[in-house]
Amino acid sequence: MARLANKVALITGAGSGIGQSSALLFAKEGARVVVNDLDAVKGEETVKMIRDAGGEAIFIGADVTKPEQVSAMVEEIKLEYGRIDVLFNNAGISGVGVLHEIEPEAWDRVINVNIRGVYLPSKFVIPLMIEQREGSIINMSSCIAEIGLAKRASYAATKGAVLALTKSMQVDYAAYNIRVNALLPGTILTPFVENYLRTSYDDPETAIASLKTRQLSGDLGRPHDVAQAALFLASDESKFMMGSPFYIDGGVTFGKNA
Repeated sequence: MARLANKVALITGAGSGIGQSSALLFAKEGARVVVNDLDAVKGEETVKMIRDAGGEAIFIGADVTKPEQVSAMVEEIKLEYGRIDVLFNNAGISGVGVLHEIEPEAWDRVINVNIRGVYLPSKFVIPLMIEQREGSIINMSSCIAEIGLAKRASYAATKGAVLALTKSMQVDYAAYNIRVNALLPGTILTPFVENYLRTSYDDPETAIASLKTRQLSGDLGRPHDVAQAALFLASDESKFMMGSPFYIDGGVTFGKNA
């Protein structure tokens, strides 16, 4: 049987990268996937890819930092499917810079998207999961929550907050059979990262080679690597994982090259 058969999964930021890869994989494993993204064109493209492969999906555009939009999205899902079994809080943005050089507006934007964008979908989905007496919430943190990395102050602050929030949420909702876990990826070669490398470095290939040396694997991760981990957390196979950080980092966090 498919690993997510009969489950309804909401994935935020599913128009590209890890979110899109996860949406495709979840649908392949039997989930009815709700694709959320700010970019309707990208979101609808993910839905089309799922349907072309024989899966079931719908697109709902919503800004995960706007409570009225998130509430409306959850209500639409309730009308369409009557339940939400999996919430993957994947939407997020990066932030670059040392703390004293970051402008307040840039700081606030990263904080708003990466923390509020986990809080609001969770706030509106959890009451439905409480009624169901079950659910799996997957929060996108990062291995940067555990390590120091140059010029990532705002991003690190948000991902550390998401990891702490995950653990607190688990304590509050364990009694309702709701599991809350966090993904902690290393550097993943998403379209966003590729674009960042192209626009920020004179020699992107040299930059990629340098990034690879940080990881014991000697390579960067791919969106599918994280999607596979998300699938495990979404499925009943991970029913004994609660409040856990799940590392998909190629050995960055706990390893060190000689």
